[in-house]
Amino acid sequence: MTAPSHPPHTLPPTFPRISDYVAHYAERTPDAEAMVLDNERISYRVFNDRIDALASALIAAGVKRGDRVATLSTPSPDYFLAFLATASIGAIWVGMNPRYQLEELAYVAGDSEPVILLARSRMDGRDYAGDLLALKARTPSIRQLVIFERDSDHIPDGAVAFGDFLEAGVSLSGDTMVAQRDASGGRDACMIVYTSGSTGKPKGALLHHEGIVGFSVEQHGIWPVSPMRALNYFPINHIGCVVDVSTPTLTAGGTIVFLEHFSPRRSLELMQDEKVSFWGSVPSTFQLQFADPDFDTFDLSSVQMVMWGGAVMPRELIERLLNYNVPLATNYGLTESGSAITIVPPSRDIDLLSATVGYPFPGTEVRLVDPDGNTVADGQSGEILARSIYNMLGYWNRPEATAETLLPGGWLATGDIGRRNPDGSYSIVGRVKEMYKSGGYNVYPREVETVLESHPAVEMAAVVSTADPVWQEVGVAYVLPGGDLDLDDLKAFCRGRLANYKQPKRFVVLDELPLLPIGKVDKVALKKRAASDYRPAAEGATA
Repeated sequence: MTAPSHPPHTLPPTFPRISDYVAHYAERTPDAEAMVLDNERISYRVFNDRIDALASALIAAGVKRGDRVATLSTPSPDYFLAFLATASIGAIWVGMNPRYQLEELAYVAGDSEPVILLARSRMDGRDYAGDLLALKARTPSIRQLVIFERDSDHIPDGAVAFGDFLEAGVSLSGDTMVAQRDASGGRDACMIVYTSGSTGKPKGALLHHEGIVGFSVEQHGIWPVSPMRALNYFPINHIGCVVDVSTPTLTAGGTIVFLEHFSPRRSLELMQDEKVSFWGSVPSTFQLQFADPDFDTFDLSSVQMVMWGGAVMPRELIERLLNYNVPLATNYGLTESGSAITIVPPSRDIDLLSATVGYPFPGTEVRLVDPDGNTVADGQSGEILARSIYNMLGYWNRPEATAETLLPGGWLATGDIGRRNPDGSYSIVGRVKEMYKSGGYNVYPREVETVLESHPAVEMAAVVSTADPVWQEVGVAYVLPGGDLDLDDLKAFCRGRLANYKQPKRFVVLDELPLLPIGKVDKVALKKRAASDYRPAAEGATA
């Protein structure tokens, strides 16, 4: 195999701010659809007006360059509006996942210290009013809690209705907004994405305009799709939602079709009805879609490209996707790398697609090093280092963690082990750390163990991953009881403190945990045991 050449394709223009693309297309194609949610269709003209209105309101509320603005929302036009309006005035946006429980939300808010919290008060049958008020009370930096809903019955006491918040910005001088925008952009941070570490405490990766713009524009040179219509159901705190789907669609002047809560059947219906051209997701959702008994009845002829990331795609699934007469692609990257480090250009080569993660993304240098930092030879395994303009600026308020990850010379240490193949492509061999991916989401065992060990009847806990046919990997928790332990109570305890993808799928009570000679838990032994202790759930589960 040799690295395929990039197909000729006209790239979108490059602007200093990711938010500039809305105004660009509002002028060039004002009536084109920017976003779709259910029966709401928002043109670029309307989208641009809404961004200007929210940006004015944020400035009127005292939001300055470098301030943080947080958003709790489903993947929807509200989320993208909040991100782009915040970024347009030099402020830094923080996305919050509605699946998070109060303690998880409070950690992110306490760490990032947003001055404004924009939120939906009801989502997926859950009333967030109490949590939002508690969050505001526990986070002194939050000056205003703004509720997106237009229904006054959903506005809790102590919060501001979105319409009233916008009204306060109507009298702001246009020159004031232009001046604040002109003073920002480029390498300025515009977004914090929280990603956990081996300590279990999430760290906020600072991403910037230049990196997001550069990645989004370059992607079109590798994966040319026109017209660009993409389905987005990823949580808004995930880089997949913002940088992998939303901003590349925006830079192409395309249409984002939002699905607030993933359902295999509904996603297929939207792909058919909205003529989605870019089918991008993680392997677990492809599996769930293929499991629909009526899958073959959906008309997916509008699809021009199929792409996956976040985990390895099973070869049998790739074989099914090859039945579609369209190119396939995959990539490898991290939140900290600003998205892709390596990428497979459009291909139908099953060996390239199943056994590698492709070639360095344009503008990205890749090195593989041994534990002493020496470059390893082709065919040898080493930690993957990446250098590019896309890399994060660092971790928010974490100088020591930043120094461990951003090495001298601008190299990002990924913590992943890779191998360079004879054709120049790369394959992922393993992970330096214990992090595993469940359904494309990063899960860090120590964070889960900390929650388990806070239960009064648990003395110690160890969480390891094991393979799962749908989610790629899931957690198995081994617990050492410190009293009368009821597993149903422990599961409920976890549900109240952890997002669902972090919750272990099996709990095993042990009289003692296996230990290494130095006294640490022998997780290698537990991983071997987990392979037999875990039994996958019945097929047909939903995300």
